[in-house]
Amino acid sequence: MIESGNLTLKSHYEILDVKEDASSDEIRTCYRSAILSYHPDKMQTTSQTSNPANELGRRFLEVQRAWEILGDSKSRALYDNELQSSRQDSATAEDIRLEDLSIEEVGDIFELSYGCRCVDYFLIDSLELSDMGYPLLKNGSKIVLQAPRSPPASVVLPCGSCSLKVRLLINSDSKLQTELSN
Repeated sequence: MIESGNLTLKSHYEILDVKEDASSDEIRTCYRSAILSYHPDKMQTTSQTSNPANELGRRFLEVQRAWEILGDSKSRALYDNELQSSRQDSATAEDIRLEDLSIEEVGDIFELSYGCRCVDYFLIDSLELSDMGYPLLKNGSKIVLQAPRSPPASVVLPCGSCSLKVRLLINSDSKLQTELSN
């Protein structure tokens, strides 16, 4: 289970009903079984309470998303790191998005910061984001996130002065587009 605020979400492993150390073949087998169980063409047309078609459709999409992450070795490795990090650092002050960060150009890199309540900052730079598969590009006076089809990621950022941490949530659909001041 993954805790986010007061929500508890199933991990992709739980959705496919496999252990976290399962082999690729075991994951593929469980995916195929689950996708057949929840495929929209397999839904019964009998009317039942609680609208089972919507529930089966939602489960089908969950299974498909879990396979997209766990079926690819690179995205699985990133997901495993994120899962482990979320378990270790579940006591963060808040979740933030790339859009919440201020950007400053420092030489050839961009420094992204978010203010802490102690008046210091949570920092990450464009080199770290690039290593995670989320490069930033300068286009004239704009900074644009270049992350087509990258899996969602998160990174816990510690404050420079106090013990607070924030979790930076990164999605390929994040709309980071900032004007740089000259």
